[in-house]
Amino acid sequence: MSQALHTPPPIPAEGDLAALAARHGLTVSGARPSLGAYVRQLWGRRHFIVAFSQAKLTAQYSQAKLGQLWQVATPLLNAAVYFFIFGLLLGANRGIPSDVYVPFLVTGVFVFTFTQSSVLAGVRAISGNLGLVRALHFPRASLPISFALQQLQQLLFSMIVLVVIMLAFGNLPGLSWLLVVPALTLQFVFNTGLALVFARMGSKTPDLAQLMPFVLRTWMYASGVMFSIPAMLRDKDVPGRLADVLQWNPAAVYMDLVRFALIDDYGTSYLPPHVWAFAVGWALLAGAAGFVYFWKSEERYGRG
Repeated sequence: MSQALHTPPPIPAEGDLAALAARHGLTVSGARPSLGAYVRQLWGRRHFIVAFSQAKLTAQYSQAKLGQLWQVATPLLNAAVYFFIFGLLLGANRGIPSDVYVPFLVTGVFVFTFTQSSVLAGVRAISGNLGLVRALHFPRASLPISFALQQLQQLLFSMIVLVVIMLAFGNLPGLSWLLVVPALTLQFVFNTGLALVFARMGSKTPDLAQLMPFVLRTWMYASGVMFSIPAMLRDKDVPGRLADVLQWNPAAVYMDLVRFALIDDYGTSYLPPHVWAFAVGWALLAGAAGFVYFWKSEERYGRG
């Protein structure tokens, strides 16, 4: 009699457990939502994304005496170093008028830094915020998107200095300056897609953060930040396919569009054919593919 009273109840089959959970409205904790539901969740967190990016931007230089001035000083110092090495010593300014080279160089540094910083921040978006990821339930894509938005805000500060440089070298405002808005918007979408891709990769392999500076530096040297790709190609016997890769790589495309918009003497002869189509294509490809790639691993972020 006592043995019968202490007999444990039978364990329900897995199918019965699933049916029982569904009957009571229970779902798997941390399960990946559908793509549409995920987009709606992100839209619901839009205020958090903006506030988080602004807080990160404010805290970035909070320990420095010059504070937010480093947002502009850092790319300007980089541009000064590149001008001395590439412009004066190596003669990388050939094919570009001397009064155009400084605006050309500073624009390239600022625009490429936008992409570079977005990728580096994306790599650490999950692995560097594990406490937040593990403590709170929210769509994890909020973090890399917020970091990309932070870099956009930092670029906008730099654009003030860039405008001053343009005016100092005789480039007066015109209707073409309005092209900066769609160019940077497309670049932001592209950068966000890259940040999402590397956020997922960095969450699994934190050492990627140590490798990416070398990859990005190579990308910078191949993208025409310090020199004009068409001018260089005219002096070299470069295979046609390699020339196309150099001119149509996304970093070069977005730099060319901003230069074309702001610099009077940077005409269409410096642009590859169908440059706007490539700018839109890169943005859509990186943005959509990066978002889906990140979403597919949503339930695994923050787990040991």
